[in-house]
Amino acid sequence: MLNIRFLLVLISPIFLSISGCSHKQSTEVRNDFKKYYEQFNLEGSFVLYDQQKDKYIFYNQQQFKQPFSPASTFKICNTLIGLETGIIKDENFVIPWDSVVRQNPKWNGDHDLKNAFKNSTVWYYQELARRVGAEKMKYWIDKANYGNKDTAGGIDKFWLSGSLRITPEQQIDFLRKLHDNQLPFSQRSVDILKKIMIVKDTSNYVLRGKTGWAGNDKEDMGWYVGYLEKENNTYYFSNCVQSKDLDNKDFARARIEITTSILKELNLIEE
Repeated sequence: MLNIRFLLVLISPIFLSISGCSHKQSTEVRNDFKKYYEQFNLEGSFVLYDQQKDKYIFYNQQQFKQPFSPASTFKICNTLIGLETGIIKDENFVIPWDSVVRQNPKWNGDHDLKNAFKNSTVWYYQELARRVGAEKMKYWIDKANYGNKDTAGGIDKFWLSGSLRITPEQQIDFLRKLHDNQLPFSQRSVDILKKIMIVKDTSNYVLRGKTGWAGNDKEDMGWYVGYLEKENNTYYFSNCVQSKDLDNKDFARARIEITTSILKELNLIEE
């Protein structure tokens, strides 16, 4: 008679193999989310990843692997690089205003890191990038595997009007690595970023996010990406919007409002 312990050793790998194959990632397509984009006369796509269920919810899944300029969503990565290289000491690090009056009045003044992130202050992050320098910037973008890793177009413009591109899929993947502390940055840098990314902190959930906006003479495109922590689960989202109407007055607020409406419909946030 075979030893029972020996049998268990033989059977266990087979059982683990079978049980490991039983899990299947699921997807759900929500074409009805189109109503939120039509409300603002926009094209676009939305994806949400439910970590516990290993499930994706899509609107316009065709854009999931389509590359776009990251615009100011790159501030998520740029913040980590600035902190990791020591160019920025912490969230209170001030870069003095260069006295150039810009269209957004919130940008016209000295900024520290936390307010530059909150106000999406372009000049602050451009100066940060210049201080980091092209060589170190490319090194860290490669190491973090951010988007297509292409920094052509100028050290202070490559994420705005240059060659850097990122897909909604890559946005989600980068955020997942950020949340799980799997990016090649120190815990201190990650913790500071996570703190300044908080958009809303309630008794039921914590929402972190970042907007982005890039445009040319043919089309505006924008982002709202982030993640929601609620009831021991994490939900990652990417909203990418496009408009050929360059005079669309609702474009800026639509990025967040569409996302908010969808998260409400999914019963993930309250009014």
